[in-house]
Amino acid sequence: MSLFSRFFRKAPPTPAVTEVSARPPAPEVRPAAPTPDRALEAAKEETVLQAAIDRNDPDAIARLVVAGKSTRIRQLAAHAVNDPARLRDLIREVRGGNDKSVYKILTSKRDAHLAEARQQGQVQEELNTAAAAVERHSHRPYDALFGPTLDQLEIRWKGVATHASADQLEQVRQAIDRSREIIASHLRQVAVEASRQLAAENAAAEAQRVRELEQKTAAAAAAERAQVEEAARKERADQLAAEALAFRQIGGLIRKARGALDEGSTGRAAGLRRVIEEKLAGAPPLSPYLTNQLHGLDTRLTELEDWKSFSVAPKRAELLEEIESLVDSTLDPPVLAERIKGLQEEWRTLSKGAGENLEEDWQRFQGAARKAYQPCREYFEAQSLVRQENLQRRAALLARLAAFANGHDWEHPDWRLVLVALRESKQLWRQHSPVDRAAARELQEQFVAVTSQLQDRLDAAYAAHVGQKKSLIERAQQLSLSEDSRKAIDEVKELQRRWQSVGVVPRDEDHRLWEEFRLHCDAVFQRRQQENAEYNAALEANRVQAVAACEELEGLSKLSGAQLLGSTAHIAELRNSFAALGEFPRGAARELRNRFERALDQCEAAVERQKLRDTEQSWSSLLEVANRVRAYKLALLSEPDAALHASLRAAAETHFAAVTRWPRGGSEAVKTALEKAAGADLEANEKALRMLCIRAEILADRPSPAEDQPLRREYQVQRLMQAMGQGVTADATEMDTLTLEWVQAGPIEEGRYAQLLERFKECRPH
Repeated sequence: MSLFSRFFRKAPPTPAVTEVSARPPAPEVRPAAPTPDRALEAAKEETVLQAAIDRNDPDAIARLVVAGKSTRIRQLAAHAVNDPARLRDLIREVRGGNDKSVYKILTSKRDAHLAEARQQGQVQEELNTAAAAVERHSHRPYDALFGPTLDQLEIRWKGVATHASADQLEQVRQAIDRSREIIASHLRQVAVEASRQLAAENAAAEAQRVRELEQKTAAAAAAERAQVEEAARKERADQLAAEALAFRQIGGLIRKARGALDEGSTGRAAGLRRVIEEKLAGAPPLSPYLTNQLHGLDTRLTELEDWKSFSVAPKRAELLEEIESLVDSTLDPPVLAERIKGLQEEWRTLSKGAGENLEEDWQRFQGAARKAYQPCREYFEAQSLVRQENLQRRAALLARLAAFANGHDWEHPDWRLVLVALRESKQLWRQHSPVDRAAARELQEQFVAVTSQLQDRLDAAYAAHVGQKKSLIERAQQLSLSEDSRKAIDEVKELQRRWQSVGVVPRDEDHRLWEEFRLHCDAVFQRRQQENAEYNAALEANRVQAVAACEELEGLSKLSGAQLLGSTAHIAELRNSFAALGEFPRGAARELRNRFERALDQCEAAVERQKLRDTEQSWSSLLEVANRVRAYKLALLSEPDAALHASLRAAAETHFAAVTRWPRGGSEAVKTALEKAAGADLEANEKALRMLCIRAEILADRPSPAEDQPLRREYQVQRLMQAMGQGVTADATEMDTLTLEWVQAGPIEEGRYAQLLERFKECRPH
């Protein structure tokens, strides 16, 4: 409702102004002053209008709107109409008439009523919408935006709650309580989950400690076992060395004994055999080879001793029979040849020192040996043919390899093909064997020359490729120290692609270089990972600081009084420090900023509310001091006791000095009132205070008591007449001006003053 419409809830009294004639004067003469009859009629009509307004007779007022004899009466009557239906009827009735001002007044009041109705409808719609939103929210499951949304809905509801009914207030309160219970339930679940996670982390830490203890114990046991095994290995090595020395000595004695037997010295061989027996007493078990050698020595020594003791003839006969039995033997030629060779060796041994003519037996033995060797001769001749074929294959292989070496494009060599040619040529060369050594010597020299030439070229390529890979390794090492990790990673990837394009390198060397290259590349990637971890840690640190700032702001918003007002500088510091934090983790950034903005808004709202409270407190202090001044000035008028006067003035000055915060103009107003002479007319002073109460109630849109209604209507009409044609406006500081006027008003009795002061104070919050 506009301030203009508030003034005319009740019809104003008739102002003392001169009526303007409803009929225009003749053009050729000046207007004549109203006759006494017309003035009397106008006053009478004015009295009728005032009576209709006083008894609230809308029909009489409507008749005067249409049939009033003067424009002024019709306008005043139009201003007194408040019923919307009556306004519509009157607008239809006066539409098209000559009195446009009445029509404008009526339409303006109708428009004001419609605007007020629309505003009330909007308020009710906003009220219903806010209540429904809170109700819907109370049935939602909890999520990350549940709490902030509830805060926003509460703020929205508080903005319209003053217009709500008791039932709506109760329903919304229950919905808000349900929502808060949902938040509390979620917080309890979070606490339980945090407790469970803490227990799991403690269990994991204990398990890790047990594993580390077990690993340390196992490492100590392994070190102890390794020490024991090293001692055993050393002892075993010493034992094996001693055994090897004993075996070498026994082997040497066996060789000497066999040499003695070959020379026919049986006695010396037998002496060496006894020495061997002594060595065997302290030696470990012989190897199969030495055992066979010793067995052979014993056999020959026994045979020789038998031959010398009895005769070599039976032995020769055995050898003849055995060599003759080998004729047409089915043994493999190499085995047969070895057997024939062994029998010939035995024959020569038996022949030493025989002292008799053995030519006939020898011829017989040799003849049988030649016949028995015939299959061996044929076999070895076939082997000769194989050696010749292998020699030819080697010559062809050499020719192909030489042609490859001479015909390859060494300007753009295929080193992998060269490597394959070298490797396969050497494998085939070895496969084409056996060959006759004397005949193959020249081919071998040529093959070595060609392969050496190819190998030299390949080695040179190896060296170049190794150099390229070493340069890549050096660059990778430099990149591992680079500050720009992103650029370093891109360049390392390029180095890896270039590494793949470098030619062949020896396998062992390539493996070693690759391990070194990969070590530096891994360092680049690991440093990038470390930087990412540090970046994430910085984001987390910013998040922690932001949460701390939000919590501190939320705590500040709950302060009051001087503590709250004294924290405004710190609030600004928190705002600046939050803005300087930079980035947050992506998932938490929006929520953190929204939370900080909400906390900041809460602090600023709390500061504004505290300022308003302080301001109102300063006005309350002003009114309290004014009451002391009133008591002092009332005593000046009614009490002749000077001591009482001094006491009351001292009390007023004490209260004045105790006030720490004055509203603007308040201190000066109290000083002026204290020094100003008191008005002796208490009734006039009370009327002045009543008028201040009425003016305050009009500003606050509050009703006045029934006994003050005439004063209120009189004031409204006077103000309307003063503002006629200019509109009525209300200043936001007008209540403060009224309060300063109250302070300087004259004194009245305590009981009446207390009632009026209470009326006046009730208007200030509105």
